Amino acid sequence: MLDYLIDDPALRERGPGEELAVAVARAAGGDAAVRVRRPLTALFPLASTRPRPTVREQTKGGTVTGGPLRYVRELPGEGGGASGTAYRATPEAVFRASAAKAELTEISVAVAVPAELRRDPALLARFVEHRVIVRLCTVENEVLLHGSGDGAITGLLNLEGLRRLPAPDVLDAPAGTALDALMAACAEVEETGGSCDGLVMHPALYWRLVGAGALPALDSAGLRITRTRMIARDRVLLGDFRAGVTLLDGEESVLALRGDGDAATITASMPLGLAVHLPQHFVLLSL
Repeated sequence: MLDYLIDDPALRERGPGEELAVAVARAAGGDAAVRVRRPLTALFPLASTRPRPTVREQTKGGTVTGGPLRYVRELPGEGGGASGTAYRATPEAVFRASAAKAELTEISVAVAVPAELRRDPALLARFVEHRVIVRLCTVENEVLLHGSGDGAITGLLNLEGLRRLPAPDVLDAPAGTALDALMAACAEVEETGGSCDGLVMHPALYWRLVGAGALPALDSAGLRITRTRMIARDRVLLGDFRAGVTLLDGEESVLALRGDGDAATITASMPLGLAVHLPQHFVLLSL
């Protein structure tokens, strides 16, 4: 198997799909893999011309080398309630700080490819960059929201300290009613001292808001919206993503083509972690 670290780590000359296509050609019929020193989910080419933020893009990030990352987590203290007009009457006045540890896990996706792709480097490269990487983006959204199977990532929808906010039945109501519920939830995020800077919702709700002309108001408030099928249609996650969590990447991602003929498979994988500093800065709204 040909396995090598590419010579262009910043991918200035060739994209990740092109690098894999080069490796496949050099492998002369054998398995091939390339190691890329960037997270693959940040390399989807259409993202630059068709912005659609993923959960990753809601957060700040860092790269972990070596073992687990130690960081500080704060949880609600006893007696914390709605904010008053003095610092001692705010929830954060009784937050409890502790040392925590974040582990990396590996996320991956495997896609079967027909034999013709192996024989056509340009077609193979385009398929990797436009179809394989976008599948890995979907897996990443799923893991960041619901957690990883090994428990390394809990998932934002399962956080200890996540606040849950019921709302009136607005799924079939005018979009303005849903917008009112969202704005109330944004204000609830800020009851713990954070700034609501992002929303994660299902595309069905997103496009209702588009149709109602609500996006300019959300944009002017500085709210970034992630729309993904990895969250239920009747749930919206709101939070202070930049202060509340840090997304963690490892040093390398891997693209590999293994197998022969129509049994060939392209695998995209990368390490991923999540440090959760302030879980109480997130609110899950039920519609």
